[in-house]
Amino acid sequence: MTRSSGRARHVSVAASTAAATRADVRALAIAAHGLDRCRDLDDVAHAATELGVEILQAGTVALCRIEQETCRVLRAYPEPTEPREVWVMRTAFRADDRPALRALIRDRASWVAHAVDTSGEPTAPDDADAGDPAEVATLRELDSASGLAVPVIVNGAVWGLLYATRSLGADLFRVDDVARAEVLAALVAGAVARVDLEAQVRHLVADDPLTGLANRRVADASAETALESGHETCVVMCDVDGLKRVNDELGHDAGDDLLRSVADVLRRAAEALPGTTAARIGGDEFCLVTVGRRRAEVASVVAETISAFPLAHGAAISYGIASTAVTGPVSARHLFRQADSAQYRAKRARARAAKAAIAVEADPTVTAERVVVSGSAAIAAAQSGVVPRLCAFAAAVTETLGGAEWAVLMRRAEGEAASAIARGGSPAELGRATRTTVVEHDTWVVEIGAAEAAATDAPVRTALDALVAVAVVGAT
Repeated sequence: MTRSSGRARHVSVAASTAAATRADVRALAIAAHGLDRCRDLDDVAHAATELGVEILQAGTVALCRIEQETCRVLRAYPEPTEPREVWVMRTAFRADDRPALRALIRDRASWVAHAVDTSGEPTAPDDADAGDPAEVATLRELDSASGLAVPVIVNGAVWGLLYATRSLGADLFRVDDVARAEVLAALVAGAVARVDLEAQVRHLVADDPLTGLANRRVADASAETALESGHETCVVMCDVDGLKRVNDELGHDAGDDLLRSVADVLRRAAEALPGTTAARIGGDEFCLVTVGRRRAEVASVVAETISAFPLAHGAAISYGIASTAVTGPVSARHLFRQADSAQYRAKRARARAAKAAIAVEADPTVTAERVVVSGSAAIAAAQSGVVPRLCAFAAAVTETLGGAEWAVLMRRAEGEAASAIARGGSPAELGRATRTTVVEHDTWVVEIGAAEAAATDAPVRTALDALVAVAVVGAT
């Protein structure tokens, strides 16, 4: 061979090596950009495995998590289809059973293993160049020729590993392949550290520390986004009935447990309505924000979930729903306000129903005492004037008797029919049979709602007559 031909061959080899190096650099740069766009660990696993197949010219690449010296596969690409491949990928491996894994964890040592030699023949059991026998056996189970693993080191500790295999007939992994894999693993480690930090920051900024649900800020943003989408948006405002009693009688630890139970109920409801945000607004107030779900579906899911998972200590969830299908285009604040009003009405209805149940068991004397206490307090707290005092009295006593609606009427002249001055209550909320008790004083007529079984005998009638007289006479 002449000197010139030898020099030409050297130049050719050098050029080929430089071209291969440039290709590796470009591939790793692309990998860095791809991993930088990842926003969670699932994104990182997808990017790492798919990019790894290209960079390492591998048949399969898997990203594995190592915890307490146990290795499990987070994702493999391409996804295995053969039963034995699926079984291997789903199996967790202990370092005690895998010497190469133990060395990777303790010494951060990458490794290669080969099920065949360079001629394609199966490696012998005593072949030192074949690598760890346990890893060789795994390659044979996968019908693979060669494998490598490199550690993924996050914040100074072995977080996991990248595992790659090549099929029978392909080149065996060599030192250069391990170097490429280690660079890729370093890029993956950076992405894992970043998304983990971002998740922690999101948790601190967006999550309620007690329940783990989103906070008010996230709920507001979710509602704004849902409204901008143009799809039907619902807000479900929830309130915990009985939290104060639990705190007073059992302590705040029990109250915190109750709030976490409420969060679990709402989390289940949100899971049944994909795209829904469950949030704790503050105190004992929670909400759900749904998008693209009809109000009837939301109401059905919430009712069924609350019914299926009752709260401890006799506590309960009152809720109200507001939907853009009813309100039309509104602001997020208005939608929350409408849902809160509906929740408040539901809470009051529950209280009336509970008092009605008490009224059924109480004798007329006890019921009369309750009427006097609630009615006199309402009159004393009302604004001056006959109508405000009568309205306050009627609303308070109707609630005490478990009724649903009330009215204040007035006769303009003797013998004329009374005309309504004010009405209140919502019969649709109570959902039970009610009746009306009429009390008159001079030109004033007050219609008071009562549960069908509530006591309205002579002692109660006497108390009602006296209170109406106090409301009218005291206002003049």
